[in-house]
Amino acid sequence: MDFVTEANALQGALTAWRRELHQIPEVGTHLPQTVEFITKRLDEMEIPYQVYEDISCVAALIGSGRPCFLLRGDMDALQVEEEAEVPFRSVNGCMHGCGHDMHATMLLGAAKLLKEHEKELKGTVKLLFQSGEEIFQGAKAAVAAGVLEAPHVDAAFAAHVIGAMPMGVILTGKEAMSAVYGFKITVTGKGGHGSMPEQAVDPINAGVQIYLALQSLIAREIGGTEEAVLTIGQFHAGDVANVIPERAVLQGTLRTFDRGVRQRLIDRMGEMVPAVAAAYRCTAEIEVLSDCPSVVTDDAVTAHAERQIKEILPDMKVIGGAMHGMGSEDFAFITERVPSAYYMMGAGVPDQSKWVGQHNPKVMFNEDVLPIGAAIYAQTAAAWLEEHSK
Repeated sequence: MDFVTEANALQGALTAWRRELHQIPEVGTHLPQTVEFITKRLDEMEIPYQVYEDISCVAALIGSGRPCFLLRGDMDALQVEEEAEVPFRSVNGCMHGCGHDMHATMLLGAAKLLKEHEKELKGTVKLLFQSGEEIFQGAKAAVAAGVLEAPHVDAAFAAHVIGAMPMGVILTGKEAMSAVYGFKITVTGKGGHGSMPEQAVDPINAGVQIYLALQSLIAREIGGTEEAVLTIGQFHAGDVANVIPERAVLQGTLRTFDRGVRQRLIDRMGEMVPAVAAAYRCTAEIEVLSDCPSVVTDDAVTAHAERQIKEILPDMKVIGGAMHGMGSEDFAFITERVPSAYYMMGAGVPDQSKWVGQHNPKVMFNEDVLPIGAAIYAQTAAAWLEEHSK
């Protein structure tokens, strides 16, 4: 099974698939066009699959029997207006600004490679084309729907492209990505005329004080050796300049690795937010938007994937222990249930002056990584089945 040579021969098809996906970005867990595109390709390859209609996930099977190895590729996009200088730019107000179109395409490439060698597989490869990663809902919903069962998944692997990292570099790590607790704070006051603030109760003022108080949690209640990031990414209140609004809304995320630190901060938020609001004659409610654990990888599966990469791509630079960041990823709902590996793959375009971070409206990804990713996916799964079928 020379997956590298076979994957390189698919470069044209993979590029075309990726560009088509790139032009139909969809967000959340409702991806009808994306699912239609994926299932059409699987039909062409004669690969059986199941569509989880309510959550727009697709699970496909190649091979048969035990053991079973899961390959996962997310495929949802962001609510971002694209500004990238590419001829296949999205125009529907959404954007594949995190590279999920790349992931779905690499998984389709792996599907084609593995299907052509299906009779040689020593078990089953399950492919999960997943929605809702950006909102931390897709993997959890897929697990709840039974994607890790029938056949039971014994191990899993996922990869993520990085647009500001050079081609030929792969990062791994034990605690690869942090947990995330997403929240929404609704502050309610009393609306009124902007000229008479004394007759109103200003929720903007209370919201500002809540914002400052939350930042003090990190500054004064987290030790220098502890890891926590609290960000308010949205603060919305009012519509016109001369009206004090009734409500203000703050939305943000708390990211941690240590469960104790996480719970301590959540508890303090629950104490602090309503107390600060009350000091300014407002009320405040906290709504949980997401609650995703950290990505903790398995040493054995990670080492296995690294061996396979070095075997088929000896020039690839794999840097172990380099992944430990405050970004979050809902593959965590899979890593907490089955032994898994998670890799970051460099996908920077040749012109480094065009490198920007993920989620930037100008981000671009090097399509030369597509066959590399497809080959790594296929080799990791096939070799794992071979080793564990004994």
